[in-house]
Amino acid sequence: MHRSEIPQILDGTHPRAGRGIALAHQALIFLSGLAISLETVPDLPGWAERGLYLFEFAVLLVFAAEYLTRLVCAPQPLRYALSFWGIVDLLAVLPLLSYVSPQLAAVRSLRLLRLVRLLKLLHTNRALMRLEIALRQTRGELAVFAFLALIILYIAAVGIYIFEHDAQPEAFSSIPMALWWAVVSFTTVGYGDIYPITAEGRMFTTALLFIGLGVIAVPTALITSALIHTDVAQQVEKEIEADLRDEIEREVRSGLAPLKRKPTRRR
Repeated sequence: MHRSEIPQILDGTHPRAGRGIALAHQALIFLSGLAISLETVPDLPGWAERGLYLFEFAVLLVFAAEYLTRLVCAPQPLRYALSFWGIVDLLAVLPLLSYVSPQLAAVRSLRLLRLVRLLKLLHTNRALMRLEIALRQTRGELAVFAFLALIILYIAAVGIYIFEHDAQPEAFSSIPMALWWAVVSFTTVGYGDIYPITAEGRMFTTALLFIGLGVIAVPTALITSALIHTDVAQQVEKEIEADLRDEIEREVRSGLAPLKRKPTRRR
């Protein structure tokens, strides 16, 4: 077995090995997520806490071995390490550092990223690929709107600070504090913890809400349009491939037809 086939075995796409290893691996991911939930139950027995602790350590060792295997067997290791799944795989094993040093216990929060890999169990690789293509096609427009959103957020924070600081010195004590209000209002979430009470501030907020709807809606429409065009392009490619196969089959049948005839005897 060539080492390039090992990632296929881990992904369950190898033509001969089947999906047993991949399914067992995904079951381990699911169980690790369940263990994370059980750890939050209060008043767990001591044996249960130790068992969950050891189970998590064993799971992290499995993920670390898998990451190193994929890194070694990848045709381009650096490309895998910088890919989406490569970064997720790396972040999933970083909680091992908390077992090495207690000062690094904060990285244990990254263990939740293991649940992201459950997407492979749902066979969403093709969908994620389409989304990746759509994001790549619209990355220029998305970068422009992200930069525009940052500028509008800063202007909104400065504006609401000017209008509301005198009326609410505690809620809008500074521009960084007003930035929280700007983010909540710009995304149209509206927690209601701080809000304008002056007429000028409310008029300013109204304008900001309309602008926020437009800035958020346009990138969503761009990604949706790119996804639709990606699906259409893939469908066209499939139709072209099907037409080519049909044409080749017709040519083959027409070429083999004379060979099937029985030779006639001369009288």
